Amino acid sequence: MSKVADNPLILVDGSSYLFRAFHAPPHLTNSNGEPTGAVYGVVNMLRSLINRFKPTQMAVIFDAKGKTFRSDMYPEYKANRPPMPDDLRVQIKPLHQIIKALGLPLICVEGVEADDVIGTLAKQASEQNRHVLISTGDKDMAQLVNPHVTLINTMTDTIMDESGVKDKFGIGPELIIDYLALMGDKVDNIPGLPGVGEKTALAMLQGIGSIEKLYQDPDKVASLSFRGAKTMPKKLRENENEAKLSYQLATIKTDVELDLAHQELNIEAPDQNQLIELYKAMEFKRWLSDAIGQQDTKAQSEVEEISEKAAGNYSCILDKTEFNLWLAKLQSAELIAFDTETTSLNYMQAEIVGVSFAVEAGEAAYVPVAHDYEDAPTQLDRDWVLNQLKPLLEDPNKAIVGQNLKYDKHVLANYDIDLKGIAHDSMIESYVYNSVGTRHDMDSLALKYLGHKNISFEEIAGKGAKQLTFNQIHLDTAAPYAAEDADITLQLHQKLWDLLAKDEKLKTVYQTIELPLIPVLSKIEQNGVLIDSYQLSKQSEDILIRLAKLEEQAHEIAGEKFNLSSTKQLQKILFEQLNHPVIKKTPKGAPSTAEEVLQELALDYPLPKVIIEYRGLAKLKSTYTDKLPLMVANKTGRVHTSYHQAVTATGRLSSTDPNLQNIPIRNEEGRKVRKAFVAQDGYKIVAADYSQIELRIMAHLSGDEGLLTAFSEGRDIHKATAAEVFNTDLDKVSSEQRRSAKAINFGLIYGMSAFGLSRQLGIPRGEAQKYMELYFERYPGVLKYMESTRAFAEEHGYVETIFGRRLQLPDIKARNGAVRKAAERAAINAPMQGTAADIIKYAMIQVDQWITEQNNQDVIMVMQVHDELVFEIKASAVESAQAKIQQIMQDAAKLKVPLLVEAGVGENWDEAH
Repeated sequence: MSKVADNPLILVDGSSYLFRAFHAPPHLTNSNGEPTGAVYGVVNMLRSLINRFKPTQMAVIFDAKGKTFRSDMYPEYKANRPPMPDDLRVQIKPLHQIIKALGLPLICVEGVEADDVIGTLAKQASEQNRHVLISTGDKDMAQLVNPHVTLINTMTDTIMDESGVKDKFGIGPELIIDYLALMGDKVDNIPGLPGVGEKTALAMLQGIGSIEKLYQDPDKVASLSFRGAKTMPKKLRENENEAKLSYQLATIKTDVELDLAHQELNIEAPDQNQLIELYKAMEFKRWLSDAIGQQDTKAQSEVEEISEKAAGNYSCILDKTEFNLWLAKLQSAELIAFDTETTSLNYMQAEIVGVSFAVEAGEAAYVPVAHDYEDAPTQLDRDWVLNQLKPLLEDPNKAIVGQNLKYDKHVLANYDIDLKGIAHDSMIESYVYNSVGTRHDMDSLALKYLGHKNISFEEIAGKGAKQLTFNQIHLDTAAPYAAEDADITLQLHQKLWDLLAKDEKLKTVYQTIELPLIPVLSKIEQNGVLIDSYQLSKQSEDILIRLAKLEEQAHEIAGEKFNLSSTKQLQKILFEQLNHPVIKKTPKGAPSTAEEVLQELALDYPLPKVIIEYRGLAKLKSTYTDKLPLMVANKTGRVHTSYHQAVTATGRLSSTDPNLQNIPIRNEEGRKVRKAFVAQDGYKIVAADYSQIELRIMAHLSGDEGLLTAFSEGRDIHKATAAEVFNTDLDKVSSEQRRSAKAINFGLIYGMSAFGLSRQLGIPRGEAQKYMELYFERYPGVLKYMESTRAFAEEHGYVETIFGRRLQLPDIKARNGAVRKAAERAAINAPMQGTAADIIKYAMIQVDQWITEQNNQDVIMVMQVHDELVFEIKASAVESAQAKIQQIMQDAAKLKVPLLVEAGVGENWDEAH
């Protein structure tokens, strides 16, 4: 690769990058639906250039509005270019504002193009032996390259000096204008010579020389060996005016009158305040964090900086007198922000290192109890501190706010403290207010809502394998970090509660669903689930044998050995050795081997089918059969998952460590994993599952008479749909027709197109389209619901569940068709999926209330998976408890159609499901 001189003058072709960034994925928008992708792309490139080359001089040059001298010379110049898309036009102003706030000179000159300004500045500088780096994706700029001028394309990370130009084009910079003029340019509407492409232009320039030399003796061209050489002299003579005009149009002007000389293009200090406001508006969170961090960087060292942030605001409590003063404050406060610092994120293993609290913004305290680094100061006894706090924390009338209080509730339970006064949770407030607007961790929320950059854990603990646990961190840095957590939690609550309280629906979702769910999820997680580790180990052994056979089978089909887990080797085998068609490419242009690609190839070829099975089994083994036995907690002998309320866009819970939502149930090996989830002696597993809940919600929302009747009469909805679509009697519906109807029913919920349905059913697209049209004829209310939902989403930018949960749809007005269609599909599905999530959450709260009120030791709620609740129930109580659970779940919501809950009983989860 070519080298760049130290500290070059960097000239950026802003217009070139603006268009390229606009058309490149991902097509970003902020939470208001405003496009931001082009701004992000250009600014990202600028930041990278500055970080890489550390220049002292730099300018970003854009085309000005209006016509240029080339249009006067040739009115058809660029006449075919479409108008600038609105989604790009609205990004120009904020981009220019950010560039200026970064301290970079920004230049637009009327009557000429950005290329001409760059050419002029480059010529000025190179004539004074100043090294210039032009950042562009435009091949025309190659004409400017000389011993002092180099090009860089940051999109491809290629650098071109004079030899680089020759390597790429086959000619030197001095012939680039001739090259462009001979070929012409359809995009810019430069005529060129008719029928002359890259190879012909190159052959003439390499064989004879410049356009000037070609016209000195056109007949010499006939002696060259390229195809069409014999007729070229005539073509040259007939199109001499066009050739010379094209030469003028392709020539970059290097004598533009400018207000600034190249020596004046100095980079100034960034305006951090302006950048913070702009990055907040664009929602560029990482850069916002950087800008806020730069604004704070005034102290001499990291430790001093952290301490300075906290000075006068935060206390580190090391004696009982000060602790008691704070305790009195807590006892009299209306609301307490509370947080724990621990040794682990695993709530079953975490030990308390300290606690922090705040009762008013800007003032907080940290009580360390277990920092054990060398020379650590004497701290208050952990048991004494927790005993003092226990009455406060267990008082249901003492209002407490936290960030992810479920974790703190778990940790306190390890010390026999039952946290009861959960009044607010800033993470949940943010999630209910806007589930897709940001991540809901404290650092992201502080940046978004408070414009504040928190002290990060990595700042005080380090990174990677050498990262310290909290007990190893010195108090001079640990205390400000911990106290800040409580302080910022309180401030976030104050901000977010103001936003939530203005919307009665969102407030109700928060107060009646999400907050009461916190202690319920905590109980389920504490209960854990019993697994048969021996059975899983045996299954792992069986899978290992099967994997070996599949590997052997794959090698036999391929005709050679290869690593089935290597993407590169698989690409070579599938697309080079076996010549399978390339269905899709990766962002880097390589043939994709993603799951959906393999599934499509598997319809016609044997190897992809083997690979799919191999991958599925390998993942099942590594994720579940190998891993689950290692996750059994020593003190309970059970596996304890973590449920997350603030992850999915629609309100559904997710789970990790282990992920209970992703255990496959459509194949035998996946069901075997479920068989390993067992009940303790004397108990049974009971699984209660909502039947076709999203279709029932669709019937309720759409009010379609056909669907309402089918559900109210208790018909098989897929058979009923098949009878309608295929115009046959209910008792004559074939299994194939029912399968097709089921695909239509569920496909419509997820916004499936006729193309998607045709692929799923293996039928022509026209036939699938006909099925869908027949469906809408029979169920017109569904079509009306879909159309009205799209219209509502486009007007308001969101959709709602029956209970008022809101899903923001920032891409619903996107110009990019694919992005907009995805948002429309989400608009149709989210009210159903979100309502289903709300219903099962209500059910969990009410089932838990029943268990608590009855002080029922015989019923233990152990899992929630999709639309299913799983229990361990004493064998003697199964019949009555099962009936009560079904009743509570069915009564969790009143819809226009009955909710149906199916329950099963077994020794294990698979038997019960």
